Amino acid sequence: MDKYFVYILTNKNKTVLYTGVTNNLTKRLVEHNDNIEQGKKTFVAKYRCKHLLYYEEYDWIQEAIAREKEIKGWVRAKKLNLIKSVNPNLDFLEDGFLFT
Repeated sequence: MDKYFVYILTNKNKTVLYTGVTNNLTKRLVEHNDNIEQGKKTFVAKYRCKHLLYYEEYDWIQEAIAREKEIKGWVRAKKLNLIKSVNPNLDFLEDGFLFT
């Protein structure tokens, strides 16, 4: 059974938050990093959002997409409260997914 992830990335200084959805979080993090290195014209590349702060896992893509849209509609403070509910120090979590 597939799993789907809603995730929040940030840049080195934690000044930008990016919310996305994927069915393969490790692969998506690698793609975001590749886009940054290649200078692609994406939001993630422009703001160098490559650090994972938060993620949720879902069994149904419809639920994940609905949750992504919900979070994207929030103000920054509400997103930070969500992140801090499970990651109080805003630690970068991508090492658990990227084994490079």
